[in-house]
Amino acid sequence: MIKQGKKLTGRKQRMQHFKELHGSSGLNVVSLMDIFTILVFFLLVNTSAQQLPSSKDMKLPTTVATKVPEETLVIAVTRDSVLVGGRRVAGVSEVLASSEPIIGQLLDELKFQSGRSLGDGKEAQQARAVTIMSDETIPYALMNKVLTTCRQARYTNIAFAAYQQAKGKG
Repeated sequence: MIKQGKKLTGRKQRMQHFKELHGSSGLNVVSLMDIFTILVFFLLVNTSAQQLPSSKDMKLPTTVATKVPEETLVIAVTRDSVLVGGRRVAGVSEVLASSEPIIGQLLDELKFQSGRSLGDGKEAQQARAVTIMSDETIPYALMNKVLTTCRQARYTNIAFAAYQQAKGKG
């Protein structure tokens, strides 16, 4: 290593070699950001547990069933509203005041939801599955109208949401 016609001594050569190797060291943050972005998307896409919408004015019944429910369309019946997928479609007071055996707005929403799902065979059967989440004090007349509307829209695979109670040891 000759610098401007002068020969470098051993110490100077080592110092220059050290500077060449370690002079511009830095952390490449771009690749770390890429890895974390991919990790976040992976975790978001692969969350498999179905989260039912929670409502403070709804007390679900309890069960000791061990079967895990499949992810389906959720109909929530609160004390004042009927919700499909978290969106209000009818009021409870209007539904109970009506003499019709079905809930028109719910029927329209269920038909819309079934039209969104494409496919046949098992996919179409899963598309016709629904989970009803309601307060345990909801009147039978209201639940009967919800069930009749589901059957009218050809949602025949009906499940009821409940809190899972731990089995007693004995």
